[in-house]
Amino acid sequence: MFERVDNFLNDREFRFTIYENKIHIINFKRIISLEENNASFQSDKKIIHVTGTDLVVRRLLDEEIIITGTISKIEVLNE
Repeated sequence: MFERVDNFLNDREFRFTIYENKIHIINFKRIISLEENNASFQSDKKIIHVTGTDLVVRRLLDEEIIITGTISKIEVLNE
């Protein structure tokens, strides 16, 4: 049981969840760009590009971000 709790608390896996007009990204390493129509983030081994209109940051923590707006395209590239 303690191992599961430790895995949950120390989760370092880069991932993102897509909702209607929202994307939630966690465990990214840095923000490459953040503009009204596109945003890019880097993890250890991947880069994610989000394209859309009226993109707005709703939450920004150390390694977590929520962006809302009209999202038209999401690209994930391996480095």
